Amino acid sequence: MRIGILGGGQLGRMIALAGYPLGTRCTVLDPAADPCAGQVCGHVRGEFDQDFRAMYELAQVSDVVTYEFENVPVESARWLAERVPVFPPPRALEVSQDRLVEKSFFRDLGIPTPPFVAVDSLGDFEAALREIGMPAVLKTRRFGYDGKGQVVIRNRVEADAAWSRLGGRPLILEGFVSFDRELSILAVRSRTGEIVCYPLIENAHRDGILHRSLAPASGTGEELTERAQEHAVHVLTELDYVGVLTIEWFQDGPRLLANEMAPRVHNSGHWTIEGAQTSQFENHVRAICGLPLGSPEAVGWSAMYNFIGSVLPTAEVLSRPAAHLHLYGKSDRPGRKVGHVTLRAGSLDDLAEKLPEWDRAFERRG
Repeated sequence: MRIGILGGGQLGRMIALAGYPLGTRCTVLDPAADPCAGQVCGHVRGEFDQDFRAMYELAQVSDVVTYEFENVPVESARWLAERVPVFPPPRALEVSQDRLVEKSFFRDLGIPTPPFVAVDSLGDFEAALREIGMPAVLKTRRFGYDGKGQVVIRNRVEADAAWSRLGGRPLILEGFVSFDRELSILAVRSRTGEIVCYPLIENAHRDGILHRSLAPASGTGEELTERAQEHAVHVLTELDYVGVLTIEWFQDGPRLLANEMAPRVHNSGHWTIEGAQTSQFENHVRAICGLPLGSPEAVGWSAMYNFIGSVLPTAEVLSRPAAHLHLYGKSDRPGRKVGHVTLRAGSLDDLAEKLPEWDRAFERRG
């Protein structure tokens, strides 16, 4: 099976690596001259929007096409879908690319979210502030990821500053959730409708970028896990979805509030490479290729740390027990995800003993 991937970043790289043992071969389409995924698979250089020559070339070398980021132009996905199967379906891109559409989609399915109001003008903004109240979060409706395109508003001065920064484009105002923690769930649906769900994951962010994931999340209980899985299955079924889907949640006591979804493999699922019976990347390949899905069951307990901007010295990482290092073949740059390390332990207590040392190592690094 030949897989085309829109995007040549680390997620595309890991999809390609997961596909090799299954006999698949991947080609990425990416505008960069040397995308990191291109180090391990074929590469068609081209743009994602209106570059029909490059998209046609990708279609010619692919039996199925997928994507590794959610800002792929929907029209490009639809153009490709007329020539080769595209999974997840373009509708999933359409829903996830607009925060208002996404939140409305959740609401229509009965999935709880923070309160939200569309904002298209200064008058809308003032009315939304009266309806939602403060604190609140003003967000761009499109092209927001890793904390970009959003501002927390706690008072009138911050409200004016937020409008000065973001006003003049389609926005959404959301109620601020004083949550206990952030969680995510990965769910997979195959071309035959088979569905599996990974355990809930606890995530911690720095400057809007994922810093650490713990899996399975401790203290969630069966009811919370089952509720997250039921919501994920509802989304998968409604979208006739194929592939890995990620939904990020705010946990507020017994409540789960949907924050956003990503129609792709996800950073918070990197732990699955060593920490689950079947990695998210392998299950994504299985799903889009029409193969039976593998078990999502966790193997012990895992913690995944992102390397942002630069990595810890390789020898330092590998000298620590149960550390699994992944470097993405990227040059160092502030704010850039250049690798990750996953720790695995046989029990939650064993993992908890390892975390302070790793936390200190990242604190020293800054």
